[in-house]
Amino acid sequence: MISLGRMKPGRIMSLLLLRLLIVIIMVFPIAGCGSKAVPAEPVKLTIGTGGTTGTYYPIGGALAKIITDFVAGAEATAITSEGSVANARSIGSKEAELTMIENNIAYYAEQGIQMFEEQPVKDIRGIATLYPEIVQIVTLKEYGITGLSDLKGKKAGVGAPGSGTAVHILEIFKAAGLDETNVDIQYLDFAECAEALKNGTIHAGCVVAGIPTLAVRDIASVKEVAIVTVPDEIYSQLSGKYPFYVSVSIPAGTYTGVDEDTVTIAVQAMLTTRADIPEDLVYDVTKAIFEHTDVLIAAHERGKDITLETALDGMSIPIHPGARRYFEDKGLSVP
Repeated sequence: MISLGRMKPGRIMSLLLLRLLIVIIMVFPIAGCGSKAVPAEPVKLTIGTGGTTGTYYPIGGALAKIITDFVAGAEATAITSEGSVANARSIGSKEAELTMIENNIAYYAEQGIQMFEEQPVKDIRGIATLYPEIVQIVTLKEYGITGLSDLKGKKAGVGAPGSGTAVHILEIFKAAGLDETNVDIQYLDFAECAEALKNGTIHAGCVVAGIPTLAVRDIASVKEVAIVTVPDEIYSQLSGKYPFYVSVSIPAGTYTGVDEDTVTIAVQAMLTTRADIPEDLVYDVTKAIFEHTDVLIAAHERGKDITLETALDGMSIPIHPGARRYFEDKGLSVP
């Protein structure tokens, strides 16, 4: 042992400084010499949904929560949008990594037909189909509108410009002999339709969404509402040309004052992504969604329709390899 008492003061100071340096190095390792790597920034995913009073928005918010909470290294945010057509285009422009889209609009986008003739979205890929999107043509009982032909000479909100709702409603109107020449067509989103019906500035507002839809509930809370039937003959015309449509009924009691089942039509909501999103990431996203459907159910009643057993029903576009691998791991036959 070195005796500090026999050493010169300068030597003692040098030795003490050396020991202090050793302690510092041991407690605070020099960068690059055994220090832990700084965690990487999370992968940020944007989910395109729809208007705040539709079904896409709460379901999209729940999807974002699942991804953020259960997919390591990922952070998702749900954003509002003008709906399916706009969401498909945001995939093509790479403004979104995930979007909620109706299955027929996704098909049009990938095939480059209908409204996508000039700008096909060839890199759109499917993750899963989610739940039925039901056409709801909402009116007030006081107007006495019971069938589509009663809309002639009336004002009707058909959905936001560029939305899947507007596409569907105009297809239905055409099959029923309705167009701009005999209906005052107004491009209003769900919330705008609800407000316009309550204020008496339109006679019918159209929604394509999972039921019950908040916008329709909002109207029914202050007005006596009715849902216009889309009859079998209209469905037959549409299904012959557009195979994505199915005939459905809105059960009595879905909305206050609507005491009978209402026959109408529906398509499927689906979750899509881009072809360039990494396979492992999409696998993890798909896995998280179907392992945590309780989060979806808590967000909206339609969450209970999102199941592994129906995840490929109506898949209208090529499925992403990451989603395909997950479903095959679960024993499903992927089309």
